[in-house]
Amino acid sequence: MFTQKTFPATPENASHLASQPEFSGDIRNKVLLSLRPQAQLFLQERLVTRPISVGEVIFADGAPVTHAVFPNEGVVSFMAEMEDGRSVEKASIGLEGFLGFALVMGGGNAVGRSVVQVAGNASWLSIDDLNAAHERFICVREAMLRYSKSLIVQLMESVACNSLHTAEQRVTRWLLQALDRMAGDTFTLTQEAMSRVLGLRRATVSGICSELLEAGIIDYHRGTVTITDRTALERRTCECYGRVLDASLLR
Repeated sequence: MFTQKTFPATPENASHLASQPEFSGDIRNKVLLSLRPQAQLFLQERLVTRPISVGEVIFADGAPVTHAVFPNEGVVSFMAEMEDGRSVEKASIGLEGFLGFALVMGGGNAVGRSVVQVAGNASWLSIDDLNAAHERFICVREAMLRYSKSLIVQLMESVACNSLHTAEQRVTRWLLQALDRMAGDTFTLTQEAMSRVLGLRRATVSGICSELLEAGIIDYHRGTVTITDRTALERRTCECYGRVLDASLLR
């Protein structure tokens, strides 16, 4: 089973069986948990886990992808950067996936910037260790390819959602996706960050959050969000949320 290791300052230093083994530590990533026990044991001494903080850049745009990064909790956005300085989220990732899609395709550089929006923790695996795991265990590549397909679904739904759905539907979808990736109902998320990832005015996001607060659906205080009525939140969102969820490892 996977166990947590202390992270030494920077990432650079660093058919299923019927029943899964019990896990300890902070490893909650669905891709890692879907592997066969033999593959889990192989990775146990090779994964390096540490906290990720809001605003942290996991990969800069065009940077070499030297590690696969598996979030266990938190939300990371893949951002599209415009020449005028504006940015918008292309897709987001949590414990259902991994960063480093280029590694599955044979290596390369990051396309876009990946930025932590909700704090948590993640596990790093070097490209050498990932290649060794691919050679020994077919389930590793299968699991990563399965997530990669779900990421494509999210990218396609994101385009449709941003074009066709209301600001409230987009905000509620993002809140639900964040909730699915956390261990509890409370997480830190500023309205400024939400407006940035969704490409909305901050006043628009603030107004929507105020309405959700008055309806008793969320509690919001100084950047801390608590989802108090998930069912009501789901009623206010769009079908994109369900489609992305169905395609992901979270279902």
